[in-house]
Amino acid sequence: MPQSSTIARELDGVPTDVLLQFFADRVVVLVTQLGKVGSLIEASMPSTMPLLPAPPPDPTAPNELPLPLPPPSLQLTPLLGSAPTERIQTLHSLYASQIATLVWTLEEASVLEAERRPVVVGIALAKAAGPSQSTELSPHDRSIFKGVMGMVRELLGQK
Repeated sequence: MPQSSTIARELDGVPTDVLLQFFADRVVVLVTQLGKVGSLIEASMPSTMPLLPAPPPDPTAPNELPLPLPPPSLQLTPLLGSAPTERIQTLHSLYASQIATLVWTLEEASVLEAERRPVVVGIALAKAAGPSQSTELSPHDRSIFKGVMGMVRELLGQK
């Protein structure tokens, strides 16, 4: 597995970069649409806690690989920066939880009895056009999320 890799794509009309960097004690994943690190959140979970299996594929979307479910014992710790609103904070937490789960799932599948390293996620997403008063994810939010998770999977070699 490479120590560092990057990927760039246009997601829903927004240039998006994802960087994956492996360190001995942590994994860093940066997701940016703004060319900067953004808020940093560390996701951690004891190695003794099991990861949940991915749900079965959705019959209505057979070409879409389901994401593994983030475990309830996952802990998120803000390290630097803060989201401007509670809604954005929730969105950042969703990204950090899912990205960490993808990293841990790959590490667990590739190494026997691997130490589960904390995952530090940097998130700098462009503001979506239009009102964002709703707590629901917009179609734009969903499209960006699915695209970013696909990019992370590609970097991790889970095509």
